[in-house]
Amino acid sequence: MKEIKAKITFTEELLGTASSDPEVHKTYIASKAPNAPKLEEEVEALGVDNIAEKSMTIFPRDKDGNPILWDYQIKGFFKDSCSALRKVTGTASSKIKAYKKEIDGLIFVFPREIKINLNGEIGICERPLRAQTAQGERVALASSETVPAGSSADITIRCLSDAHEKAVREWLDYGQLKGLGQWRNSGKGRFSWEEIK
Repeated sequence: MKEIKAKITFTEELLGTASSDPEVHKTYIASKAPNAPKLEEEVEALGVDNIAEKSMTIFPRDKDGNPILWDYQIKGFFKDSCSALRKVTGTASSKIKAYKKEIDGLIFVFPREIKINLNGEIGICERPLRAQTAQGERVALASSETVPAGSSADITIRCLSDAHEKAVREWLDYGQLKGLGQWRNSGKGRFSWEEIK
């Protein structure tokens, strides 16, 4: 078993991904994981008392009010990274067969609540969302809390199979190209990382 302790530092602002409306969040999580034992904990962590705009995406908060990421968001990033890097010949990711099952069952991220160490104030990012529909083009405005570039988080990744260590490092490196959270395809949430000894 290999363990990697990493400090990730966001080189671009990171956008919140949780709905500020607890009912929407609860319904969405319930539809994805109806037996999730921590559902109430996640809804409580939204801290919506401070948010006036119910359609905004926000960061969940820990008991001290600090913004957090959930462990499963990092695992989701790993799955997305592995999916892309599997197409690159010679990568460690290209050797992993049923990659989603491997990541779910053999790679674990700690702690569950990953505190974001802020480098400044939480901001707001508003951006247009465009969609082509049968009725023509539709445009809506999306609004998200943001964590500024330079903010960081400490995580521990435990690989039950030593063979996955190289792939995990590859995925963390991929964070420089494609980030975490909302609007990651535009470069938001990109990060660099360093190993903590």
